[in-house]
Amino acid sequence: AAYLEYLLKKGFSVAACVTQPDKPRDRTKITFSPIKEIALREKIDCLQPETLKDTKILADLKKFQADVFVVIAYGKILPQSILDIPRMGAVNVHGSLLPKYRGAAPINRAVINGEKETGVTIIRMSADLDAGDILAAESLFVGDDETAESVRRRMMDAGLKVLARTLRAMKDSKIKATAQNPAGVTFAPKLTKEMGKIDWNKSAREIHNLIRGLTPWPKAYTLVDGKILKILRAKMGQSPVERGTAPGQIIAINPEGIVVACGRGAVVLLDVLPESSRPMDAPSFARGHGVKTGACLGIS
Repeated sequence: AAYLEYLLKKGFSVAACVTQPDKPRDRTKITFSPIKEIALREKIDCLQPETLKDTKILADLKKFQADVFVVIAYGKILPQSILDIPRMGAVNVHGSLLPKYRGAAPINRAVINGEKETGVTIIRMSADLDAGDILAAESLFVGDDETAESVRRRMMDAGLKVLARTLRAMKDSKIKATAQNPAGVTFAPKLTKEMGKIDWNKSAREIHNLIRGLTPWPKAYTLVDGKILKILRAKMGQSPVERGTAPGQIIAINPEGIVVACGRGAVVLLDVLPESSRPMDAPSFARGHGVKTGACLGIS
């Protein structure tokens, strides 16, 4: 919705919007998508097809005689018959520096993998997922303690401006498309809840990156006395870990957090979400649940 708002603000002519069908919230109310809310407010035609495979949606889209389709997080794969409709094709904003991290979760995967740089890419869409020619790209630095959520916010700001510049360049026939290098292709599959379970045998850096990359969803977690403890915020530990300390063992609890040994190094848990409870700082969790130094996390 932010992209639609920005394009309208910058004076682009939006002929129509396409969004998901309305969803029932309860027996008496229907939930509109944010895109539909904007379309209703701005009196823009809004299409909500159940499927993209019938001839009706093709006919409806052709009526608008659009120069370009802008596709942002639509959630369905567009068939070539739709991509061929606009005069200048369809463009997509992707949250990585393609060809790296094609797929559903590029920002999260970049953070999990400890990338120092990522970015936003505008591509001309093709039938293959995220494989179209590159029209523009802008890189972003990723901080050591930044979460996927904070990177996403900064990327949104960059993406808005890059998209607007790209559309203007397309209008003025000043765009140069560059094919993606097949040798550089990597993938970013969608996230699952299961991948959030922390393996304390891994290094502190790997665990810290997992926690950062799975914020805000699905969140990294461990077990305390057999119950799930989600980790909302953590940082790298600075103190050396004594030889022979078991991975997952709590080596200190201080006013800042819970210090946990890893396969190499340690992490400090700062904010947590206990099972069936509310978010809290880690020291408060330790006091309230009788968690002591020497206890081991991750044990069922």
